[in-house]
Amino acid sequence: MRLPVRLALTLVLVPALSLALQPAVADAQERPSQRYYELPKGDYPHDVAVGPAGEVWYAGQRLGIAGRLDPETGAIERIPLGQGSSPHGVIVGPDGAPWFTDGGQNAIVRVDPATKAVKVWPLPPERMPYVNLNTAAFDGKGRIWFTGQNGVYGRLDPKTGDMRVWDAPKGRGPYGITGTPRGDIWFVSLAGSYLAQVDLESGAATVHEPPTRNQGARRVWSDSKGRLWISEWNSGHVSVYDPAAASWKTWRLPGDKPRTYAVWVDPDDGVWLTDWGANAVLRFDPATERFESFPSDRPGSNVRQLLGRKGEAWIAESGTDRVRVIRYDAK
Repeated sequence: MRLPVRLALTLVLVPALSLALQPAVADAQERPSQRYYELPKGDYPHDVAVGPAGEVWYAGQRLGIAGRLDPETGAIERIPLGQGSSPHGVIVGPDGAPWFTDGGQNAIVRVDPATKAVKVWPLPPERMPYVNLNTAAFDGKGRIWFTGQNGVYGRLDPKTGDMRVWDAPKGRGPYGITGTPRGDIWFVSLAGSYLAQVDLESGAATVHEPPTRNQGARRVWSDSKGRLWISEWNSGHVSVYDPAAASWKTWRLPGDKPRTYAVWVDPDDGVWLTDWGANAVLRFDPATERFESFPSDRPGSNVRQLLGRKGEAWIAESGTDRVRVIRYDAK
């Protein structure tokens, strides 16, 4: 394994193309720092999440492992999740533990951060053997909700083990999912091109149609006000839905052929996105409507997800077997 190398950051400042306005180009400020961490070849980090002590977890999809990175030393621990495992998503729950959506085991999986013990909750028998589990989020009652691209979404209560799974509107496509500060749950459908809110008790899903048809809503994240930010894969847009006002606003990412994959909203309400067309991570400021672009230093980074904490954006480069961090000035 190669030791992590600190590299200079190339910062590109570009304007957003709003469907309503054409904002000005952002001025260069102090440049955030950046670091890449080399992972064992073949780990294929699909998703990444940061633990309460700053440890970084990643879903090693091809090898069925939970990876744990120590950012200070660069040391990596790899924990097998079970026979046939193929984890897609990882988030850190209210308990401080990493939780995985495991498509290979068709199950929700938790790793104890202290003992490294693995606990598996398989989906109900009628949903076996494969629903293509995608991502997860916790509601305000400590229950974990999840999506499956084959056309389902579901809920697990870790305290009781009770699991419910529902058929999604329009069939195939449920992908990204998020919890709001109020504890509500929303998900998006890539194939169905919609945003939906679920009733936390009945499980019923209410669909909200984005203004762009067939946009390919891929991932979704809530900001501090409960607005839902959506990465649109087909259109190359980022859009936001405000439930309080029942209103939408949409911007096209810069460049000729943007492909917006992931979205994460930082604690300061900066909107982070990944653009496969530009091989870059972007940060969008909703107040100024400006983008900052942080290209990868290698081609084909294929960033499928990013997550972080105040002052840090963590990025899983599935195409280069690396984890990357951008440290920025927090408000």
